[in-house]
Amino acid sequence: MDESVKTLLQRLVRRIPSQMLKTTLDKWGRLTAEQQQALDLTQPKWTLMENLWAICEENEWTLKRITELEMIYIIDNPDQGMWYAYQLLDPEDDAHCVELTQFKELFKYHLRELVRHVSVKIKKHTDEAVWIRIAWGDSFSRPNHLKPTYVVHYLQTPYVFVTSLTSKHRPLLSQALVLSTRYQTLKDANLSGRKLTAIRDLLMRQYQQVFPTKCPSPLAEKTHPALKKEQAGNAANRRRMATEAFGDGTLPQIQTAVYKLETRFKDPTNRTMSDREEPFRCVVKFSSNNLLESLRDCASSGFASTPVTPLLSSISLKGKNYFVVTDNDPGASSQTRPQN
Repeated sequence: MDESVKTLLQRLVRRIPSQMLKTTLDKWGRLTAEQQQALDLTQPKWTLMENLWAICEENEWTLKRITELEMIYIIDNPDQGMWYAYQLLDPEDDAHCVELTQFKELFKYHLRELVRHVSVKIKKHTDEAVWIRIAWGDSFSRPNHLKPTYVVHYLQTPYVFVTSLTSKHRPLLSQALVLSTRYQTLKDANLSGRKLTAIRDLLMRQYQQVFPTKCPSPLAEKTHPALKKEQAGNAANRRRMATEAFGDGTLPQIQTAVYKLETRFKDPTNRTMSDREEPFRCVVKFSSNNLLESLRDCASSGFASTPVTPLLSSISLKGKNYFVVTDNDPGASSQTRPQN
């Protein structure tokens, strides 16, 4: 068998946590009952790898079987890298009629028309998501299965989520997606994160957005009735405004928000900077394990001023976490992020 197949299997076995190996191999379904019993999952990874490789050679499995195993693991554990959201625009009249079989045939056909050597595997997940694994090659080299691109697309929606895509391959993927989905163009949605479900829920509005007009605000401490009433009113008002800005209930777990500022430098005492033709540029980045929850809590508790500035509330209202702020638009305007 090809040495590249063994290399891919080695990396995959090292990547899958030991406690997940049995579940992943069971879902793979390629091992017989006897082979499963003979495979001791408590062994060190290198020994387990050699035993699994011996089974692959015995069964004469090709690269296709190993990529199946990889897809099963990635689909069940998608938070392995940075995901970027894209949106399809300007659908044709028959865009809503594209079903899975047609999409698979069209996507593979168009991508192979653009790239001479490319490997494409498509699998539909139980939540209706279409998962695409792409190993890129070019006119002279075979597909590199060690650095695949993963694409997730929900049919009948304009949303696409991509990880591990280089700037070289971005226009090729874009053209293949546009042609196979019956849309006119694909644009950057200016939303990214390490948790696929979080950016999906934020972009597709799949989280609780019922904004109550009144919020209970019990106060435990004893104080003057008039002051207590005023404090309770202020606290309830802060919670209401925080909820209106970010939503109610559990929020999508977004880790960052990036603001690129492009503004004129304004200081009459510093003519050197103020007279510059080029705008003053800087980048502000907010980071947290759960940014939306953190911002909502800050506004509710009074650590951040209310009403919440549009620069922050636009994260949930617009479903973006990358913004370009200019003098012409003091709000959170957004532009396509610079590509690498």
